[in-house]
Amino acid sequence: MPADLQVREMPPGGGRSTCCPKNPPEDGPGGFEEIDMFCRTVYFNGKFVSEQEARVSIFDSALMFGDMVFDMTRTYGQKPFRLQEHLERIYAGLKYLEIDCGLTIEEMEQATLETLERNLAVVDGADVQIMHDVSRGPLPVYKSVFGGAVEPTVSINCWPLWWHLAANGPLYRSGVHSVIVPQRSVPAYLIDPKVKNRSRLHYQMANLQAHRVDPSALPLLTDDQGFITEGSGSNFFIVRQGRVLTAKSHNILVGVSRNAVLDLLTAMAVPWSEEDFGAYEVVNADEAFHTATTFAVMPCTRINGMLVGDGKPGRLTQKLIAAFSETVGVDIVAQADQYAAKVKEMEGSG
Repeated sequence: MPADLQVREMPPGGGRSTCCPKNPPEDGPGGFEEIDMFCRTVYFNGKFVSEQEARVSIFDSALMFGDMVFDMTRTYGQKPFRLQEHLERIYAGLKYLEIDCGLTIEEMEQATLETLERNLAVVDGADVQIMHDVSRGPLPVYKSVFGGAVEPTVSINCWPLWWHLAANGPLYRSGVHSVIVPQRSVPAYLIDPKVKNRSRLHYQMANLQAHRVDPSALPLLTDDQGFITEGSGSNFFIVRQGRVLTAKSHNILVGVSRNAVLDLLTAMAVPWSEEDFGAYEVVNADEAFHTATTFAVMPCTRINGMLVGDGKPGRLTQKLIAAFSETVGVDIVAQADQYAAKVKEMEGSG
């Protein structure tokens, strides 16, 4: 272990650890900074540092304007799922916002896989989220703080999915309550929602409004005509008379999990289309579900307090959960149950 690192070892069964370099470590092979593997590691502006050291400047454009593109990939069986699609979405957003992050997409992929490899050793076998955050960097007016030059801020971190998934097991079986909130989606003529960016106040407002109705509800936003667009972190689908409907892509963030489910529907020969629909169609649907990177496919069994279908997860939704699990090689429902037990164990030992 390098002499310039002070490490508190991880408690039995996994958990959080600290890792504090006394001095900046020297660059390791390939120009990457070496750091001890007993703590989670972040790729930050070309170096690997501990989570505690990965800090964005108070002068960064991300803080000043929400001027940051980001994306979240997750692993299944500790392998990234559709990483290339996530990276392509990042680079499409960077092009749209005129941000040159200084890395080619191939170099970003290499840095991502290196970050993942370094972190898998310290997450006790867990699947993780892989978070990319790329900003324009500190504003030029503050360049004197940075030696007269400013550069984009690029970070990649991994976080075990224990806490994200721990509550999901029962929800896969009962379904979630979705609430159509007053907050509207930001229309594409203002900021194109296909750019996954950190200017997300409208999503947070939607969360707050939904949780005032039901603390465990998932919000649904609408466009300026009242048609459902998306959740605050999910895409939404309904099933009516054997057909699957989802919102048109012009006013939504087009999710990677959404695309994966559309591929599954096509393979299953289930007809689907992008259409406008509102609360009336959801209430009269046979079933409904959300898709998102973390939970993949989540049944929706209530909308605004009213039952969807018979109020139970629908047959097609359950088939999609099973098909998604088979595709990724992980039983996503069983994993949520396992992670609930893991979190309970960690909290009990804390």
